[in-house]
Amino acid sequence: MDVGPAEFLLLLIVAIFVFGPDRLPDVARQAARLVRSARSTLSTARAQISDELGPELGNLDMRDLNPRTLVQKHLLDDLEDDDTDTPQRVGHRPLKSGESAPYDDEAT
Repeated sequence: MDVGPAEFLLLLIVAIFVFGPDRLPDVARQAARLVRSARSTLSTARAQISDELGPELGNLDMRDLNPRTLVQKHLLDDLEDDDTDTPQRVGHRPLKSGESAPYDDEAT
């Protein structure tokens, strides 16, 4: 999440109106403590996960866990496998060169 100078100035003005100029330094300190605590918790969680997974974590690619990527990968793998074995329906044969398609007068 990128916050440019214009957005930061807007957030500062809104914060001054909401909290007032007297309480703003205390709110900023509390927000900084919250961010530090969140980063520390996230760092601890990452360390625990890497300890539990061990060397398998190095082989783990988070992009592979995206459901869209996962489905595309498996669909493409299935298509590559199906190219070698194209099942044909029983009783049907490909048309020969110049042959017209069969006509069913009872079809709608």
